[in-house]
Amino acid sequence: MAEAADFQGTRPSPARRWLRRTASAVLGAPLLAGLLAVPAASAAPAAEPAKAPTGSRTVAVSLNTLSPSVPTEDDTLTVSGTLTNKGKETISSAEVDLRVGPRLSGRGEVDDASKRSAYVPGVDPVTVGDKYTVEFPKLAKGISQDFTLTVPVDKLGLDDPGVYQLGVSVSGRTTTAPYEQVLGIERSFLPWQPEASDSRTKLTFLWPLIASPHVTAETRSDEQQTPVFTDDELAKELAPGGRLEQMVSLGSRLPVTWVVDPDLLASVAAMAGKYEVESGDTTVPGKNQAVAKQWLTALEKVVEDGKVIALPFADPDLASIAHRGKNVSGTLSHLQNASAVAATTVETILHVKPSTDFAWPVNGAVDSSIVDVATSAGAHNVIARSDSFRETTELPYTPTAARPIGGGTTAVVADARLSTLFDGDMSRAGSSTRAVQKFLAQTLALTEQTPDNERSIVVAPPRMPTAAQAQTMARALEGLAGNRWTQPLDLVAAAEVKPDPRATSKVPRAAAYPKKLRAQELPTQAFQDIRTTQGSLDSFETILTQPERVVTPFGNAVNRSMSTSWRGRSLEAQQYRDAVRDYLQSLTSEVQLIEKSDVTLSGRSATIPVTVQNKLVQGVDRLVLRLTSDNIRLKFNDDGSMAELPVRIAGGHSQSVKFDTATSANGRAQVTARLYTEDGTQYGEEMTFTVKVSEVTPTVLLVIAGGLLLLVLAGIRMYSHRKRAVASDTADGNGDGPEQPSDPTPDTGPESGAPSGTGEKVDR
Repeated sequence: MAEAADFQGTRPSPARRWLRRTASAVLGAPLLAGLLAVPAASAAPAAEPAKAPTGSRTVAVSLNTLSPSVPTEDDTLTVSGTLTNKGKETISSAEVDLRVGPRLSGRGEVDDASKRSAYVPGVDPVTVGDKYTVEFPKLAKGISQDFTLTVPVDKLGLDDPGVYQLGVSVSGRTTTAPYEQVLGIERSFLPWQPEASDSRTKLTFLWPLIASPHVTAETRSDEQQTPVFTDDELAKELAPGGRLEQMVSLGSRLPVTWVVDPDLLASVAAMAGKYEVESGDTTVPGKNQAVAKQWLTALEKVVEDGKVIALPFADPDLASIAHRGKNVSGTLSHLQNASAVAATTVETILHVKPSTDFAWPVNGAVDSSIVDVATSAGAHNVIARSDSFRETTELPYTPTAARPIGGGTTAVVADARLSTLFDGDMSRAGSSTRAVQKFLAQTLALTEQTPDNERSIVVAPPRMPTAAQAQTMARALEGLAGNRWTQPLDLVAAAEVKPDPRATSKVPRAAAYPKKLRAQELPTQAFQDIRTTQGSLDSFETILTQPERVVTPFGNAVNRSMSTSWRGRSLEAQQYRDAVRDYLQSLTSEVQLIEKSDVTLSGRSATIPVTVQNKLVQGVDRLVLRLTSDNIRLKFNDDGSMAELPVRIAGGHSQSVKFDTATSANGRAQVTARLYTEDGTQYGEEMTFTVKVSEVTPTVLLVIAGGLLLLVLAGIRMYSHRKRAVASDTADGNGDGPEQPSDPTPDTGPESGAPSGTGEKVDR
């Protein structure tokens, strides 16, 4: 890349003493090269597996500590590390030497020196002297030995300020090669700037506080709406020694710009109170309130005077939205909502007003569609990276980070070399020390490119640094504490620095977006799932009397479904989206129709009740119950074969909605009951039942009337006959009447104790 070019007008080096040392090394180079070729000639064929290292790779050298990392003239340099014999033979008369020089010219030479692995006579540094060595009588194969070298800085032969090569080598003999040779070497860098430079680079270092989503959409029904976490892993990151605890503890003493995901703050604030954690098919009470409170208190104290950048809530994946989601309806509105709640969340929890004017795509990789998506959410600054935002001209220096890219938008282009130095496993002391020294060397070499042209450089480290990476980053920044060639600058100020007119301001094309990053994006299906969930949520919200109890937790969960942290974890991302959808469905099903048995109408008109149940803790309103009949002769509320009535039910209650019906003929009708929202959207599942009509006809009424008339006439006749009989007995003078017959047998059958039929009979 053009940025890698070095300014050709930098001061020549090394000084005379380096010429003398190098000359002696060069004269011995042919002899050493010939000697090194001897064991190589007898080595096993390359095709053989598990070939042991030979030559200058026989011994692995690890530089675990280098102190001070940026020395002054009065300091004593201490280098400690570990030697490990990887060869097949024991090494005798082993000697560990410190090597220094020559001075490197430009960032390119720093890169080249760090890439070499084998010892190169005449190119690698020469030894400081026999006085500063460590000797081991032997190094057995497979065995490791620790060493420490101590040298006064004034004995290192450092001349002009700049970056010097630093190396530690081990020499010795083996049975196969009984002559002294370099069997292992490790290189590093020694920045030499004993006094503050007149020209210093403005350095902006981002310090991200971002975590994966841990909070579900589920809350308990209590007044506080106790949140439910997927797990308690976040507590481990907040606890002493954890990743996030280290980020706050280390960052508190460094000149950094805090880049915060508001969702992390909201999650920790929820953990600081009552919360529950999923455990199988149930939940258990969370127990890490103290850890959460301690972390929040520490962070609030740290940022009270600092600059805080708030990303959109849950750190949505801008590239995935731009490439896979923006054409799915509703996706951009979710991003805008995530940006809108960011400032409120940070200000409420940390009591500082953050800047919400920055977007940070993954790895700083951008194209025009990503920029469009970022600006649509309100951002005016996009944090890019120089390996994506490549220079189109051969600049002999690294340009200032800020670049205007049109439409009032600024690309803040982080330096890729510095930003990626802390990737990988920094838990190994050797890797960490190498990264620190290279970071210091690169910043000094960058400053020396154009001493009269002060520039502003931005470093965007890993988005979610491990604890070891955070510690390495902190050591690197501590090495710059003297401000000898850099000075700190916050991100807001860096975005406002006057841009370099020679630097590129052309946004990369979509085809230039890295394939590896594109393969990790959320699929289009993810955004379609989110749209479906949001549609269900919108319908559910309209019927609730307290919609905020549902809208807020589900809205946050939808934002978490678009999180950048899901990259490379497609299965976990799908499971999270499914869990959000399933829980929403379980809530909406709490408002439902109660199954109804068949109904029998025994007349021309009747009332049919349909029961709606609400198991939610809050009331529902703005809901409509609709009945529809497939028989036009069955009418509801004198309004045809379809009728609607409003539904309003308190939490935990049921309501019986009654429909007046009328019929003009016997028969059956299939009735469908279904709930709708006021805007006509179907709600829940429909229910069907049968209405049986058994009307009493005029002929039947005439028969009944005739029978009643006959009974009345028979009664009158019996009464007359009896009256005449009584009168006759009286006339005969006999006071005792004839024996009276017993009461007649009742003309109704005995009451049955058997259960009634399955149908529900509704009388007029």
